[in-house]
Amino acid sequence: MIVKQYVKEFEKLGFGMFVHFGLYSLLGKGEWAKCNLRMLDEDYYEPLPKQFDPKKDWAKELVATAKKAGCKYITLTTRHHDGFSLYDTCGLNTFDAPHVKCGRDLVREFVDACREQDIIPFFYHTLLDWHEKSYYTDFPEYLKYLRASVEILCKNYGKIGGLWFDGMWDKPNEDWEEDALYGTIRKYQPDAMIINNTGLLARGQLGHIELDSVTFERGKPQPLNMEGAPKYVASEMCEIFCNHWGYAKEDFDYKGTGEMIRELAECRKYGANMLMNVGPMGDGSLRPID
Repeated sequence: MIVKQYVKEFEKLGFGMFVHFGLYSLLGKGEWAKCNLRMLDEDYYEPLPKQFDPKKDWAKELVATAKKAGCKYITLTTRHHDGFSLYDTCGLNTFDAPHVKCGRDLVREFVDACREQDIIPFFYHTLLDWHEKSYYTDFPEYLKYLRASVEILCKNYGKIGGLWFDGMWDKPNEDWEEDALYGTIRKYQPDAMIINNTGLLARGQLGHIELDSVTFERGKPQPLNMEGAPKYVASEMCEIFCNHWGYAKEDFDYKGTGEMIRELAECRKYGANMLMNVGPMGDGSLRPID
């Protein structure tokens, strides 16, 4: 069995913060607002970029909160399903943070804040994309765009803890060319964790041999049977406080502190990390939970 040291180091982190932050944060209706509310493109993609302008110290405050809570790493949505990038896409398109009202590379601010406070930065990146037309019209071409996007994240921000993908379940019968995607990461970040979320219906399943961790989305981790496995993998459970991953004004029924501690303890019982989600508001600040 192949055992990678960076996978063992990831297991020791134990507790991380998941951050869903993007244009949808302005609406306060969750990260799937465009889809769930059946918003027209012109009602979403035209006004929101003109409003999106997180406060200057959003990243420092976010990382400080994570550190105070005991988190060792943070996984940030660098691009979610709406296709908007918090990072500079370097000419791939202009649907990114440097080309909207804020005019800044928010991933750079996030990474800098993490390094200043000794927190390991991880990057979430969507696999499906509601904005990029080639996702619907020319899938092989879209995959080139996806890999070019991931390459930017791997090249331009120094050493990162890993990449966390989500959305392959949207086109389960397509060839996602995973060898090429993961090979792009390994070229620049050989010791980065590669995680591809299997969603609610396939918790704990691994898939591609290059992946380093299984996921348990909002589900209790189970002990992994590694007997006969070709490589050692970690496990991680991602969880939300309420009903949405992105900021939602109507979310009030938050899980209690005791329940969260029990879930964290159960994760660690089976050697799994717990990735606890927060959804910043449109200005990047966290909503107080009383």
